[in-house]
Amino acid sequence: MRTIAKSRGELRIPRSRLGAKTVPKAKRAPFLDAPGGGRDPQGLGRVVSRLVSDRGWSSPLAVGSVMAQWDTLVGADIAAHCRPESFEVTTLHVRCDSTSWATQLRLLSSSLLAKFDAELGAGVVTRILVLGPAAPNWRKGFRSVKGRGPRDTYG
Repeated sequence: MRTIAKSRGELRIPRSRLGAKTVPKAKRAPFLDAPGGGRDPQGLGRVVSRLVSDRGWSSPLAVGSVMAQWDTLVGADIAAHCRPESFEVTTLHVRCDSTSWATQLRLLSSSLLAKFDAELGAGVVTRILVLGPAAPNWRKGFRSVKGRGPRDTYG
């Protein structure tokens, strides 16, 4: 923690100097002279943004904003038929409710990526993986027979 504080320009004050009433300006620790630095109270926004940048959480926060602001980022028409499902590294997985909307979203993916770069920052989303509607599961019960399922008796 001390090395991290030193890298930020904050220096440790010996206990003997903390109790002193008058310390000449030349002998004060440099972080106490900086406005808003050191141990002075800081605003919540400044503290949170510093925490986010120190921990490297900027891209996970941007991912969360993609999920939370999906309706405003893509528009009401697309949001009514396509929902973000998951996010892996820089790939966004989107599930559409029909194959026609999946095709439409594949065609719009380059313009959506440009919009994501403008709104969220470059490199947060680099690829959109469009998934069609989930197929129904024909397996019922504890046992099932391998094969094509009910389609093998259709003519």
